[in-house]
Amino acid sequence: MIDTHCHIYLEDFDNDREAMVLKSVNEGVGKFLLPAIDSGTHSSELSVAAGFPGKCFAMMGLHPCSVKENYREELAIARAYFEAENIIAVGETGLDYYWDLSFKAEQEAAFDVQIGWALEKDIPVVIHSRNATDDCIRMIGARQNGRLKGVFHCFSGTAEQARQIVDMGFFLGIGGVLTFKNAGLDAAIRDIPVEHMVLETDAPYLAPVPYRGKRNESSYLPLIAAKLAEVKSISSEAVAVQTTNNAIKLFAL
Repeated sequence: MIDTHCHIYLEDFDNDREAMVLKSVNEGVGKFLLPAIDSGTHSSELSVAAGFPGKCFAMMGLHPCSVKENYREELAIARAYFEAENIIAVGETGLDYYWDLSFKAEQEAAFDVQIGWALEKDIPVVIHSRNATDDCIRMIGARQNGRLKGVFHCFSGTAEQARQIVDMGFFLGIGGVLTFKNAGLDAAIRDIPVEHMVLETDAPYLAPVPYRGKRNESSYLPLIAAKLAEVKSISSEAVAVQTTNNAIKLFAL
């Protein structure tokens, strides 16, 4: 299996990163895709990717919650890494209307720039869309020329939004929220084929049941796969095979 979205370079893992990766590998998680946040974490992200060659792969971008007055400088810093490093995707980028709306216009501008990078580099864009899924769909739709591809990470929207996303050729990133009792995500994705999904943890955040509220880690990915298998009435093995193949193809792994 492939954890398509995990921040295992953060200090939450400084005391046991190697052991956590080994534990995850033993649980069947062979690759870890690392999304960027901002200039404060780029070096640690790239260092972890370099420390686990063939296992950890770096994305690059500017998280919407890190978009402030200086977002243009942050974008310039992120942009430079595409020339110097092996970057597999743009991200994570997108829109976040949950925490703070004071930089809404700047978030949209930064997202649009990064969509352009994905088109220019012909790599996927990994989208954060908290409380902003419709606007993210609108912005992707406006730039979709048949070449734009990527993931709506930590998808937690409606059945209609799920359908719009897959109709644009994008994947749904399915994480721990699927295991939350009252999230309603199971109903939203029940009619979407697994061919349009990838698995993720978003570690250290959003740990699945029964670890909800604790530090998340990539070794919990099988719990998400098992829940998805239950929702789709197929085997966990079928979920693992299909979502792994989806990730290999999308991210050219």
